[in-house]
Amino acid sequence: MADDKRIDAKTGTQFVGHEWDGIEELDTPMPRWWLWTFYATVLFAIAYCIAYPAWPMISGATRGMLGWTSHGQLEQELAAERARRAPVIEALNATPIERLPDNPKLFAAAVEGGRSAFKVYCAACHGAGAAGSKGYPNLNDDDWLWGGDLAAIQKTLEHGIRQPGDAATHQSLMPAFGRDGILTDAEIADVVAYVRVLSRQQPLDAAARRGQASYATNCVACHGADGKGSRALGAPNLTDPIWLYGGDVASLTETIGKARAGMMPAWSNQLDPATIKMLTAYVHALGGGEATPAPAPAATPVATAAAGGK
Repeated sequence: MADDKRIDAKTGTQFVGHEWDGIEELDTPMPRWWLWTFYATVLFAIAYCIAYPAWPMISGATRGMLGWTSHGQLEQELAAERARRAPVIEALNATPIERLPDNPKLFAAAVEGGRSAFKVYCAACHGAGAAGSKGYPNLNDDDWLWGGDLAAIQKTLEHGIRQPGDAATHQSLMPAFGRDGILTDAEIADVVAYVRVLSRQQPLDAAARRGQASYATNCVACHGADGKGSRALGAPNLTDPIWLYGGDVASLTETIGKARAGMMPAWSNQLDPATIKMLTAYVHALGGGEATPAPAPAATPVATAAAGGK
């Protein structure tokens, strides 16, 4: 049988035998470096499949001779992080919240920890920058319903607002003056006018004068005669320009007529005490935090004339 192999005269390479429109293909061998690289990748793939989880099975995957798993690596990294943070967590647990500012380094660490925790647990309602939105308080200003010192913020975080099943949660109840038939629509409009006078949004007119009388009868007990509210009752200050639900006529009409009852979770059910302290420090440091109130002076004993007097 005759040898039908043809060799290219210029390169000395054998032709494959394929031809397309007069163009023929040479059987040029692959470069040595490429072949050795290919063989190395094959060997690496075989070694990897033996050492690490690789092949999917019905109820899992091959475990690999090294016993490595991504879950195990993650747990090791988390354990290392817990060990790194342990001194700070222990110091936070041992430090009363009122004394935290006495240790600037610990306070700074708590603020940074709280910044991270805020993004996970609080930003959904209060926003990434803690500026809030309608119905969700702005935590950057100095307007507080329940108090803005460290202890007050911590209590709010721990027990929430209107949290069912928590006896220490903040509770306040504003009547729905319209829905409950306490005031007529006209009377509500007058009270709205007076509230807008208190907040310096409009001048005192006849409607506001009528609303002042209704305010004195129905609103003074919680908001005070001067409209500055009560933290003990969670009644907002009506004299400043900061509004949780809006200070325009429509928003105030809805608030007075239907009332509001926002809720906040009691985070003590979900977060450890150190994380709550870190969140407290972060919220306090946002710009509206207040100083810890001075302790009340001890009462001076009063001598009684009769034994057993009280």
